[in-house]
Amino acid sequence: MTAIALTIAGSDSGGGAGIQADIKTFSALGAYAASVITAITAQNTKGVTAVEDISVATIVAQMDAVFSDLAVNAVKIGMVSRIETIAAIAARLPQQQQPVVLDPVMVATSGDRLLHEDAIVTLRRDLLPLAAIVTPNLPEAALLTGTPVATTEKDIAHQAEMILMAGAKAVLIKGGHGDGPQSTDYLFANGTMQALSAPRVDTKNDHGTGCTLAAAITAYLAMGHDLAEAVGLAKEYLNRALEAGRGLAVGQGRGPVHHFYRWWG
Repeated sequence: MTAIALTIAGSDSGGGAGIQADIKTFSALGAYAASVITAITAQNTKGVTAVEDISVATIVAQMDAVFSDLAVNAVKIGMVSRIETIAAIAARLPQQQQPVVLDPVMVATSGDRLLHEDAIVTLRRDLLPLAAIVTPNLPEAALLTGTPVATTEKDIAHQAEMILMAGAKAVLIKGGHGDGPQSTDYLFANGTMQALSAPRVDTKNDHGTGCTLAAAITAYLAMGHDLAEAVGLAKEYLNRALEAGRGLAVGQGRGPVHHFYRWWG
């Protein structure tokens, strides 16, 4: 059986994040990649210079084309910047049975805002209840919950509880924006919290880490792993891609991780 993973996200012309990172990740891990493009960004390793949203009609047409033909096993949702886009996606996903990985892309690695302020409420209301897992980083968890950026494990647990109460089945709050020698992510699922730690990688090539981790979780879910296994394997893949990415010479700013480290050096 062919594992098929679908990404619904924005395009990154620099190739490090968004649709491009998702397709690279799916492919590197052995899943077939399908895509629905929600926006086009003019972007490179130094920042975002332009964003153009795809029309709702075209987003819907892409979704219908994929779901009417491909046996999709898991779905990842990334950049959905507008209320109309979120509503259209939410209206069609309940018709499907695949697990949904929601990566609430709100701010790019460069600091550029990718989600309109008025769309946060709609994302919380319409997409969180559809998610098998939500994967915010520390700043995104703060925006989702309307609270300050968490600095303690207690703060993180409180934010996770708020996201779970909004309807998500599980939450992975990522600690990459934290401090210290270890990068710790916190998985809240089935009434328990699991801390997943890995050595923090000292590199400037960290563009697209959030997209890559969520895409890896999606790929492993598509291949039949349970949620805890998928998260653990995805974190291991990302950590190795970060380590290998230190050797990449791509762009003048925050370069990408090395999605294909297993295949070429």
